[in-house]
Amino acid sequence: MDYFSAVDIITTKRDDGVLSDDAIAWILSAYMRGDVAEEQMSALLMAIFFNGLNGREMNTWTDRMIDSGERLDLGELSRPTVDKHSTGGVGDKISLILAPLVAACGAAVPQLSGRGLGHTGGTLDKLESIPGWRAFLTNDEIRAQLDSVGAVICAAGQGLAPVDRKLYSLRDVTATVASIPLISSSIMSKKIAEGTNALVLDVKVGRGAFIKEVGQARELASAMVGLGLSHGVATVAQLTSMNAPLGRTVGNALEVTESVEVLQGNGPSDVRELTLALARIMVELVGIDVDPETKLDDGSGYEVYQRMIRAQGGDPDAVLPVAACRDEVVSIEDGVVHTIDALDVGIAAWRLGAGRARKEDPVSAAAGVVCLIREGDAIVQGQPMFELHADDATHLQQGRDAITNAVVVGERNVNAEPLLLERITN
Repeated sequence: MDYFSAVDIITTKRDDGVLSDDAIAWILSAYMRGDVAEEQMSALLMAIFFNGLNGREMNTWTDRMIDSGERLDLGELSRPTVDKHSTGGVGDKISLILAPLVAACGAAVPQLSGRGLGHTGGTLDKLESIPGWRAFLTNDEIRAQLDSVGAVICAAGQGLAPVDRKLYSLRDVTATVASIPLISSSIMSKKIAEGTNALVLDVKVGRGAFIKEVGQARELASAMVGLGLSHGVATVAQLTSMNAPLGRTVGNALEVTESVEVLQGNGPSDVRELTLALARIMVELVGIDVDPETKLDDGSGYEVYQRMIRAQGGDPDAVLPVAACRDEVVSIEDGVVHTIDALDVGIAAWRLGAGRARKEDPVSAAAGVVCLIREGDAIVQGQPMFELHADDATHLQQGRDAITNAVVVGERNVNAEPLLLERITN
Protein backbone atom coordinates (compact mmCIF):
# COMPACT_ATOMS: atom_id res chain seq x y z
CA MET A 1 0.00 0.00 0.00
CA ASP A 2 1.22 3.50 -0.84
CA TYR A 3 2.19 5.87 1.93
CA PHE A 4 -0.53 8.30 2.93
CA SER A 5 -0.63 11.38 5.09
CA ALA A 6 -3.49 11.91 7.53
CA VAL A 7 -3.36 15.63 6.80
CA ASP A 8 -3.73 15.02 3.05
CA ILE A 9 -6.71 12.70 3.63
CA ILE A 10 -8.37 15.25 5.92
CA THR A 11 -7.75 18.00 3.37
CA THR A 12 -9.26 15.95 0.55
CA LYS A 13 -12.49 15.36 2.44
CA ARG A 14 -12.53 18.89 3.87
CA ASP A 15 -12.50 20.20 0.30
CA ASP A 16 -15.32 17.81 -0.66
CA GLY A 17 -13.04 15.45 -2.53
CA VAL A 18 -13.34 11.69 -2.90
CA LEU A 19 -11.12 9.32 -0.89
CA SER A 20 -9.51 6.37 -2.63
CA ASP A 21 -10.03 2.84 -1.35
CA ASP A 22 -6.38 2.70 -0.29
CA ALA A 23 -6.62 6.00 1.58
CA ILE A 24 -9.61 4.77 3.57
CA ALA A 25 -7.91 1.46 4.34
CA TRP A 26 -4.74 3.21 5.43
CA ILE A 27 -6.30 5.76 7.77
CA LEU A 28 -8.58 3.27 9.54
CA SER A 29 -5.70 0.83 9.99
CA ALA A 30 -3.33 3.57 11.14
CA TYR A 31 -5.95 4.88 13.58
CA MET A 32 -6.33 1.42 15.10
CA ARG A 33 -2.54 1.20 15.47
CA GLY A 34 -2.41 4.60 17.15
CA ASP A 35 -0.46 6.20 14.28
CA VAL A 36 -3.26 8.70 13.57
CA ALA A 37 -3.96 11.10 16.43
CA GLU A 38 -7.42 11.50 17.95
CA GLU A 39 -7.56 15.12 16.84
CA GLN A 40 -6.77 14.11 13.26
CA MET A 41 -9.49 11.47 13.15
CA SER A 42 -11.84 13.98 14.78
CA ALA A 43 -11.12 16.41 11.95
CA LEU A 44 -11.80 13.72 9.34
CA LEU A 45 -15.07 12.73 11.00
CA MET A 46 -16.19 16.35 11.00
CA ALA A 47 -15.25 16.66 7.30
CA ILE A 48 -17.33 13.54 6.58
CA PHE A 49 -20.15 14.94 8.70
CA PHE A 50 -20.34 18.01 6.44
CA ASN A 51 -19.36 16.54 3.05
CA GLY A 52 -20.47 12.91 3.33
CA LEU A 53 -19.19 9.78 1.62
CA ASN A 54 -20.31 8.60 -1.80
CA GLY A 55 -21.54 5.03 -2.34
CA ARG A 56 -18.11 3.58 -3.11
CA GLU A 57 -16.46 5.37 -0.20
CA MET A 58 -19.16 4.15 2.18
CA ASN A 59 -18.81 0.56 0.95
CA THR A 60 -15.05 0.68 1.39
CA TRP A 61 -15.31 2.36 4.81
CA THR A 62 -17.71 -0.41 5.89
CA ASP A 63 -15.48 -3.17 4.45
CA ARG A 64 -12.44 -1.90 6.30
CA MET A 65 -14.37 -1.69 9.58
CA ILE A 66 -15.50 -5.30 9.13
CA ASP A 67 -11.95 -6.38 8.32
CA SER A 68 -10.64 -4.73 11.50
CA GLY A 69 -11.97 -7.68 13.50
CA GLU A 70 -13.43 -11.17 13.34
CA ARG A 71 -16.53 -12.49 11.61
CA LEU A 72 -19.00 -14.78 13.32
CA ASP A 73 -19.32 -17.91 11.18
CA LEU A 74 -22.91 -19.21 11.22
CA GLY A 75 -22.56 -21.20 8.01
CA GLU A 76 -22.94 -24.64 9.63
CA LEU A 77 -26.31 -23.96 11.24
CA SER A 78 -29.17 -26.09 9.95
CA ARG A 79 -31.55 -23.11 9.91
CA PRO A 80 -31.36 -19.95 7.78
CA THR A 81 -30.23 -16.92 9.80
CA VAL A 82 -32.04 -13.59 9.95
CA ASP A 83 -31.68 -10.64 12.30
CA LYS A 84 -33.37 -7.33 13.08
CA HIS A 85 -31.89 -3.98 14.01
CA SER A 86 -33.79 -0.99 15.37
CA THR A 87 -32.41 2.53 15.32
CA GLY A 88 -33.86 3.03 18.81
CA GLY A 89 -37.02 4.40 20.31
CA VAL A 90 -39.15 4.79 23.41
CA GLY A 91 -40.85 1.64 24.65
CA ASP A 92 -39.29 -0.39 21.82
CA LYS A 93 -39.25 -3.89 23.27
CA ILE A 94 -39.84 -5.62 19.93
CA SER A 95 -36.60 -7.67 19.94
CA LEU A 96 -37.67 -9.54 23.08
CA ILE A 97 -40.76 -10.81 21.27
CA LEU A 98 -39.48 -10.98 17.72
CA ALA A 99 -36.38 -13.16 18.16
CA PRO A 100 -38.17 -16.12 19.78
CA LEU A 101 -41.21 -15.71 17.51
CA VAL A 102 -39.19 -15.90 14.30
CA ALA A 103 -37.20 -18.80 15.75
CA ALA A 104 -40.51 -20.58 16.36
CA CYS A 105 -41.16 -20.18 12.63
CA GLY A 106 -37.98 -22.11 11.79
CA ALA A 107 -35.25 -19.47 11.44
CA ALA A 108 -32.16 -18.87 13.56
CA VAL A 109 -32.10 -15.35 15.00
CA PRO A 110 -28.71 -14.05 16.24
CA GLN A 111 -29.72 -10.79 17.95
CA LEU A 112 -26.52 -9.01 18.93
CA SER A 113 -27.87 -6.07 20.90
CA GLY A 114 -26.75 -3.04 22.85
CA ARG A 115 -27.52 -0.92 25.89
CA GLY A 116 -29.60 2.20 26.21
CA LEU A 117 -28.22 5.71 26.20
CA GLY A 118 -30.22 8.83 27.02
CA HIS A 119 -33.93 8.55 26.35
CA THR A 120 -33.73 5.36 24.23
CA GLY A 121 -33.80 2.00 25.96
CA GLY A 122 -31.39 -0.89 25.44
CA THR A 123 -32.41 -4.51 24.91
CA LEU A 124 -29.63 -5.83 27.15
CA ASP A 125 -30.66 -3.54 30.02
CA LYS A 126 -34.21 -4.86 29.77
CA LEU A 127 -33.22 -8.52 29.81
CA GLU A 128 -30.76 -7.99 32.67
CA SER A 129 -33.76 -7.25 34.89
CA ILE A 130 -34.41 -11.01 34.73
CA PRO A 131 -32.59 -12.76 37.62
CA GLY A 132 -29.58 -14.74 36.43
CA TRP A 133 -29.73 -13.74 32.76
CA ARG A 134 -26.35 -13.04 31.20
CA ALA A 135 -25.59 -10.88 28.20
CA PHE A 136 -22.08 -12.05 27.33
CA LEU A 137 -21.65 -15.29 25.39
CA THR A 138 -18.72 -16.74 23.51
CA ASN A 139 -19.03 -17.33 19.77
CA ASP A 140 -19.28 -21.07 20.45
CA GLU A 141 -22.08 -20.48 22.95
CA ILE A 142 -23.93 -18.31 20.44
CA ARG A 143 -23.72 -21.02 17.76
CA ALA A 144 -24.74 -23.75 20.20
CA GLN A 145 -27.76 -21.79 21.40
CA LEU A 146 -28.85 -21.00 17.84
CA ASP A 147 -28.67 -24.72 17.10
CA SER A 148 -30.59 -25.81 20.19
CA VAL A 149 -33.05 -22.93 20.74
CA GLY A 150 -33.05 -20.97 17.48
CA ALA A 151 -32.72 -17.55 19.09
CA VAL A 152 -30.11 -15.66 21.08
CA ILE A 153 -30.08 -12.08 22.34
CA CYS A 154 -26.68 -11.10 23.64
CA ALA A 155 -23.97 -8.45 23.60
CA ALA A 156 -21.90 -8.05 20.49
CA GLY A 157 -18.44 -9.51 20.98
CA GLN A 158 -15.44 -7.25 21.38
CA GLY A 159 -13.94 -8.76 18.24
CA LEU A 160 -16.66 -7.58 15.84
CA ALA A 161 -15.64 -4.40 13.96
CA PRO A 162 -13.43 -3.05 16.79
CA VAL A 163 -12.52 0.10 14.86
CA ASP A 164 -16.22 1.01 14.90
CA ARG A 165 -16.26 0.91 18.70
CA LYS A 166 -13.26 3.24 18.81
CA LEU A 167 -14.76 5.56 16.20
CA TYR A 168 -18.15 5.65 17.92
CA SER A 169 -16.64 6.84 21.18
CA LEU A 170 -14.90 9.62 19.26
CA ARG A 171 -18.05 10.55 17.34
CA ASP A 172 -19.93 10.76 20.62
CA VAL A 173 -17.65 13.49 21.99
CA THR A 174 -17.15 15.39 18.71
CA ALA A 175 -20.83 15.91 17.75
CA THR A 176 -20.45 13.77 14.63
CA VAL A 177 -22.89 10.98 15.51
CA ALA A 178 -25.67 12.33 13.28
CA SER A 179 -24.03 11.51 9.95
CA ILE A 180 -25.88 9.13 7.64
CA PRO A 181 -22.71 7.57 6.13
CA LEU A 182 -21.16 7.11 9.57
CA ILE A 183 -24.37 5.75 11.12
CA SER A 184 -24.91 3.38 8.18
CA SER A 185 -21.39 1.99 8.19
CA SER A 186 -21.39 1.66 11.98
CA ILE A 187 -24.60 -0.37 12.10
CA MET A 188 -23.99 -2.44 9.01
CA SER A 189 -20.35 -3.31 9.72
CA LYS A 190 -21.42 -5.10 12.91
CA LYS A 191 -24.44 -6.76 11.33
CA ILE A 192 -22.46 -8.01 8.33
CA ALA A 193 -19.65 -9.25 10.59
CA GLU A 194 -22.31 -11.08 12.59
CA GLY A 195 -22.69 -13.47 9.65
CA THR A 196 -26.47 -13.40 9.21
CA ASN A 197 -28.07 -14.33 5.85
CA ALA A 198 -30.76 -11.66 6.05
CA LEU A 199 -31.56 -8.49 7.97
CA VAL A 200 -34.59 -6.31 8.65
CA LEU A 201 -33.97 -2.72 9.70
CA ASP A 202 -36.59 -0.98 11.84
CA VAL A 203 -35.83 2.69 11.18
CA LYS A 204 -37.67 4.87 13.67
CA VAL A 205 -38.79 8.39 12.74
CA GLY A 206 -40.54 11.03 14.82
CA ARG A 207 -40.37 12.94 18.08
CA GLY A 208 -38.91 10.10 20.15
CA ALA A 209 -36.51 8.87 17.47
CA PHE A 210 -32.97 9.83 16.64
CA ILE A 211 -34.26 10.92 13.21
CA LYS A 212 -37.17 13.34 13.22
CA GLU A 213 -38.02 13.65 9.50
CA VAL A 214 -39.26 10.96 7.11
CA GLY A 215 -36.98 12.13 4.30
CA GLN A 216 -33.88 11.72 6.41
CA ALA A 217 -35.07 8.34 7.71
CA ARG A 218 -35.65 7.23 4.13
CA GLU A 219 -32.12 8.30 3.19
CA LEU A 220 -30.60 6.39 6.12
CA ALA A 221 -32.69 3.29 5.41
CA SER A 222 -31.73 3.32 1.74
CA ALA A 223 -28.02 3.67 2.57
CA MET A 224 -28.11 0.73 5.00
CA VAL A 225 -30.13 -1.48 2.66
CA GLY A 226 -27.63 -0.73 -0.09
CA LEU A 227 -24.71 -1.72 2.14
CA GLY A 228 -26.41 -4.95 3.14
CA LEU A 229 -27.25 -5.95 -0.42
CA SER A 230 -23.76 -5.12 -1.67
CA HIS A 231 -22.32 -7.46 0.98
CA GLY A 232 -24.61 -10.37 0.14
CA VAL A 233 -27.07 -9.88 3.01
CA ALA A 234 -30.75 -9.82 1.99
CA THR A 235 -31.82 -6.53 3.59
CA VAL A 236 -35.13 -4.66 3.90
CA ALA A 237 -35.92 -1.57 5.97
CA GLN A 238 -39.25 -0.66 7.53
CA LEU A 239 -39.85 2.97 8.52
CA THR A 240 -41.98 3.14 11.67
CA SER A 241 -43.45 6.04 13.62
CA MET A 242 -41.90 7.01 16.93
CA ASN A 243 -43.96 10.08 17.75
CA ALA A 244 -45.73 8.32 20.63
CA PRO A 245 -44.25 5.64 22.91
CA LEU A 246 -44.51 2.08 21.61
CA GLY A 247 -46.81 0.08 23.84
CA ARG A 248 -47.75 1.13 27.35
CA THR A 249 -44.49 0.66 29.25
CA VAL A 250 -41.11 2.40 29.14
CA GLY A 251 -38.51 0.92 31.46
CA ASN A 252 -36.55 -2.28 31.82
CA ALA A 253 -38.54 -4.79 33.91
CA LEU A 254 -41.78 -3.09 32.87
CA GLU A 255 -41.03 -3.75 29.20
CA VAL A 256 -40.06 -7.38 29.86
CA THR A 257 -43.45 -7.91 31.51
CA GLU A 258 -45.25 -6.32 28.57
CA SER A 259 -43.25 -8.43 26.09
CA VAL A 260 -44.31 -11.60 27.88
CA GLU A 261 -47.92 -10.43 27.72
CA VAL A 262 -47.65 -10.10 23.95
CA LEU A 263 -46.00 -13.52 23.64
CA GLN A 264 -48.92 -14.94 25.64
CA GLY A 265 -51.43 -13.49 23.16
CA ASN A 266 -52.26 -10.26 24.97
CA GLY A 267 -50.51 -6.90 25.28
CA PRO A 268 -50.90 -3.62 23.35
CA SER A 269 -52.10 -3.79 19.77
CA ASP A 270 -49.32 -1.56 18.39
CA VAL A 271 -46.58 -3.80 19.81
CA ARG A 272 -48.27 -6.84 18.30
CA GLU A 273 -48.75 -5.07 14.96
CA LEU A 274 -45.10 -4.05 14.61
CA THR A 275 -43.81 -7.43 15.81
CA LEU A 276 -45.86 -9.31 13.23
CA ALA A 277 -44.98 -6.88 10.43
CA LEU A 278 -41.24 -7.31 11.04
CA ALA A 279 -41.56 -11.06 11.60
CA ARG A 280 -43.33 -11.50 8.27
CA ILE A 281 -40.55 -9.69 6.45
CA MET A 282 -37.93 -11.79 8.23
CA VAL A 283 -39.44 -15.17 7.35
CA GLU A 284 -40.06 -13.99 3.79
CA LEU A 285 -36.39 -13.00 3.36
CA VAL A 286 -35.21 -16.50 4.27
CA GLY A 287 -37.93 -18.36 2.38
CA ILE A 288 -39.92 -19.76 5.30
CA ASP A 289 -43.60 -20.20 4.42
CA VAL A 290 -45.07 -19.74 7.89
CA ASP A 291 -47.33 -16.94 9.14
CA PRO A 292 -45.75 -15.74 12.42
CA GLU A 293 -49.20 -14.88 13.78
CA THR A 294 -49.96 -18.59 14.10
CA LYS A 295 -46.83 -19.09 16.20
CA LEU A 296 -47.75 -16.12 18.38
CA ASP A 297 -51.29 -17.32 18.96
CA ASP A 298 -50.48 -20.98 19.67
CA GLY A 299 -47.83 -20.13 22.29
CA SER A 300 -44.85 -21.43 20.29
CA GLY A 301 -43.10 -18.05 20.42
CA TYR A 302 -43.50 -17.91 24.20
CA GLU A 303 -42.07 -21.42 24.57
CA VAL A 304 -38.97 -20.42 22.60
CA TYR A 305 -38.67 -17.25 24.72
CA GLN A 306 -38.61 -19.32 27.91
CA ARG A 307 -35.98 -21.65 26.48
CA MET A 308 -33.89 -18.69 25.29
CA ILE A 309 -33.92 -17.04 28.71
CA ARG A 310 -33.05 -20.30 30.49
CA ALA A 311 -30.22 -21.01 28.05
CA GLN A 312 -28.58 -17.76 29.16
CA GLY A 313 -28.95 -18.48 32.86
CA GLY A 314 -32.15 -16.58 33.47
CA ASP A 315 -35.38 -17.64 35.14
CA PRO A 316 -38.30 -16.66 32.87
CA ASP A 317 -40.75 -17.31 35.70
CA ALA A 318 -38.94 -15.21 38.31
CA VAL A 319 -40.57 -12.19 39.92
CA LEU A 320 -39.05 -9.09 38.37
CA PRO A 321 -37.82 -6.07 40.37
CA VAL A 322 -40.53 -3.71 41.59
CA ALA A 323 -40.02 0.00 42.24
CA ALA A 324 -40.06 1.21 45.84
CA CYS A 325 -41.75 4.50 44.92
CA ARG A 326 -44.74 5.07 42.64
CA ASP A 327 -46.86 8.05 41.75
CA GLU A 328 -49.50 9.04 39.21
CA VAL A 329 -49.67 12.03 36.90
CA VAL A 330 -53.25 13.16 36.30
CA SER A 331 -54.87 15.31 33.65
CA ILE A 332 -55.63 18.92 34.50
CA GLU A 333 -58.37 19.23 31.86
CA ASP A 334 -61.14 17.48 29.96
CA GLY A 335 -60.82 16.66 26.27
CA VAL A 336 -59.27 14.27 23.78
CA VAL A 337 -55.62 13.20 23.85
CA HIS A 338 -54.06 14.62 20.67
CA THR A 339 -50.41 13.71 21.28
CA ILE A 340 -48.24 11.86 23.78
CA ASP A 341 -44.70 13.01 23.17
CA ALA A 342 -42.40 9.99 23.03
CA LEU A 343 -39.32 12.12 23.70
CA ASP A 344 -40.80 13.57 26.92
CA VAL A 345 -41.85 10.12 28.11
CA GLY A 346 -38.43 8.68 27.25
CA ILE A 347 -36.64 11.46 29.13
CA ALA A 348 -38.96 10.93 32.10
CA ALA A 349 -38.10 7.21 32.19
CA TRP A 350 -34.41 8.15 32.01
CA ARG A 351 -34.78 10.64 34.89
CA LEU A 352 -36.67 8.03 36.90
CA GLY A 353 -33.55 5.85 36.67
CA ALA A 354 -34.30 3.54 33.72
CA GLY A 355 -31.69 5.14 31.43
CA ARG A 356 -28.15 6.42 31.53
CA ALA A 357 -26.32 9.59 30.51
CA ARG A 358 -22.99 7.77 29.97
CA LYS A 359 -22.36 4.20 28.85
CA GLU A 360 -20.78 3.31 32.20
CA ASP A 361 -23.73 4.57 34.29
CA PRO A 362 -25.89 2.00 36.14
CA VAL A 363 -29.60 1.68 35.39
CA SER A 364 -32.53 0.77 37.58
CA ALA A 365 -34.30 -2.44 36.61
CA ALA A 366 -37.60 -1.34 38.17
CA ALA A 367 -37.83 2.33 37.14
CA GLY A 368 -39.96 3.58 34.29
CA VAL A 369 -43.29 4.89 33.05
CA VAL A 370 -46.61 3.14 32.47
CA CYS A 371 -48.77 5.02 29.96
CA LEU A 372 -52.41 4.80 31.06
CA ILE A 373 -53.78 6.69 28.05
CA ARG A 374 -53.37 6.49 24.28
CA GLU A 375 -53.63 9.11 21.57
CA GLY A 376 -57.29 9.56 20.65
CA ASP A 377 -58.60 8.68 24.12
CA ALA A 378 -61.23 10.88 25.77
CA ILE A 379 -59.95 12.13 29.12
CA VAL A 380 -61.36 14.04 32.08
CA GLN A 381 -59.77 16.29 34.66
CA GLY A 382 -58.17 14.26 37.45
CA GLN A 383 -57.86 11.09 35.34
CA PRO A 384 -54.49 9.31 35.71
CA MET A 385 -52.34 9.58 32.55
CA PHE A 386 -49.04 8.05 33.68
CA GLU A 387 -47.81 5.85 36.49
CA LEU A 388 -44.23 6.67 37.48
CA HIS A 389 -41.90 4.05 38.99
CA ALA A 390 -38.61 4.89 40.74
CA ASP A 391 -36.28 3.54 43.41
CA ASP A 392 -36.38 6.70 45.51
CA ALA A 393 -38.26 9.97 45.94
CA THR A 394 -35.56 12.07 44.27
CA HIS A 395 -35.74 10.14 41.00
CA LEU A 396 -39.53 10.11 41.23
CA GLN A 397 -39.63 13.91 41.33
CA GLN A 398 -37.15 14.16 38.45
CA GLY A 399 -39.40 11.96 36.35
CA ARG A 400 -42.48 13.97 37.26
CA ASP A 401 -40.75 17.20 36.25
CA ALA A 402 -39.77 15.72 32.86
CA ILE A 403 -43.21 14.40 31.93
CA THR A 404 -45.24 17.51 32.82
CA ASN A 405 -45.79 18.63 29.22
CA ALA A 406 -45.85 15.24 27.48
CA VAL A 407 -49.57 15.27 26.67
CA VAL A 408 -51.49 17.69 24.46
CA VAL A 409 -55.26 17.62 25.00
CA GLY A 410 -57.73 19.18 22.56
CA GLU A 411 -61.46 19.43 22.08
CA ARG A 412 -61.91 17.41 18.89
CA ASN A 413 -61.16 13.84 17.95
CA VAL A 414 -57.96 13.17 16.03
CA ASN A 415 -57.09 10.54 13.45
CA ALA A 416 -54.48 8.10 14.69
CA GLU A 417 -51.37 8.15 12.51
CA PRO A 418 -50.16 4.83 11.08
CA LEU A 419 -47.40 2.94 12.84
CA LEU A 420 -45.97 1.40 9.66
CA LEU A 421 -44.90 4.20 7.33
CA GLU A 422 -42.91 2.81 4.43
CA ARG A 423 -40.85 -0.18 3.30
CA ILE A 424 -37.44 0.41 1.71
CA THR A 425 -36.00 -2.36 -0.48
CA ASN A 426 -33.63 -0.27 -2.67
